[in-house]
Formats: sequence, C-alpha cells, structure tokens
Amino acid sequence: MKKSSFVAMIMGTIGGIFASLGMCMCLLPAWNAFRPGVIMGCVGVVILLATVIVWRKMTNKEPIRMSGKTFLAIMLGVVGALMLGAGMCFAMVWNQMVLGIILGLAGIILLIFLIPLVKGLK
Repeated sequence: MKKSSFVAMIMGTIGGIFASLGMCMCLLPAWNAFRPGVIMGCVGVVILLATVIVWRKMTNKEPIRMSGKTFLAIMLGVVGALMLGAGMCFAMVWNQMVLGIILGLAGIILLIFLIPLVKGLK
C-alpha cells in the first residue's frame, strides 16, 4: 500500500468518525447534544476536505480547478445529500413517513444525476 493511500485512509476514517458521531449527537434527542454535534460534524467535514488536499499533494496531482461544471456538481451533491438527510429526519425523527420517503427519494435521484454529469454518457 502506498503511503499516500494509507494517509488518506486514516484521515478519511477519522473524518468519517467525527462526522457520523456529530450526526448521531444531533439526531438523538436522548443525548441532548445538538450544538456539540453540529461542531463535531463540521470538524469531521473539515478533516475530510483536508484529506482530499493532502492526498492530491502526496500523489503530485494538480489542485482541483473550479469550473462551472465542477461547481454545478458540488452544488448538486450538496443539495442531494441534504435532501436525502432531511428525508431520513422526517421519517425517523419527526414521524412523517410519507414526506420523508418522498424527500429521500428526490435526494437519491439528484445524487444519481451526478453520475452522468461527472462521468458523462457514452
């Protein structure tokens, strides 16, 4: 295993743990830790973004260039993930199953649209 892959794996695991624990802290009312959960989730996201930068630098790849297509892909991914997460919250936390399923499916469809946007159709 290359050193760059190992470092990316370790940083990705740490960032994923922080982000997922932060989400659990936010979504479980028994824990009563919404604000610390948001902070921990944001720390996880920052670590995950740093992982991409560190891995690209270690493999001598050029930085990601921000074009209109890249920005659209990022926004589509963010909106799709937020819709999917909101659908899960509606279904599991707020007991609104039908609205949660509809919102979650809409988020999944938006995330599926990322494949032809990023990879293209052949």
